[in-house]
Amino acid sequence: MRRFALLILLMLMLPAYVAADQANVQGFDTLEEESRYRELISELRCPKCQNQNIADSNAPISKDMRDAVYSMMQEGADNDDIVNALVDRFGEFVRYKPEVDRRTILLWATPAIAVGGGLLIVAGVVIRSRRRGEQTDRLTDQERSRADQLLADENRSEQS
Repeated sequence: MRRFALLILLMLMLPAYVAADQANVQGFDTLEEESRYRELISELRCPKCQNQNIADSNAPISKDMRDAVYSMMQEGADNDDIVNALVDRFGEFVRYKPEVDRRTILLWATPAIAVGGGLLIVAGVVIRSRRRGEQTDRLTDQERSRADQLLADENRSEQS
């Protein structure tokens, strides 16, 4: 019975949640503006949350960032101006795809460096194993006859 009551309560709260989500987009004149707004807030990362965009975050700072995006859009700023203003205020972390510059070159180069290093290690292991295969000493006739004798002795002791 408790579960049923909880389910009913959650179902009753759903319209309020949806209405709260829609509160940010009521002031747009066209669907294009609303679409642009939603795209911008989904491309910006919350500085407080772990890898969550400001559209999905419930943190107060995300609400402030959404409000800033909305007000800058109402003032006529383009997407680059909005993103640059938020980057200036909160840092490069708010971008999911930071620009390539001297501060972020290592960030962008790390995957290539890691793959290149891995390929070099694999190549070194393959080359080293091939060299060892070529350098493997063959048994001399004397060693082979000694090994055959030991195996023959072992077979005799097992049969006995």
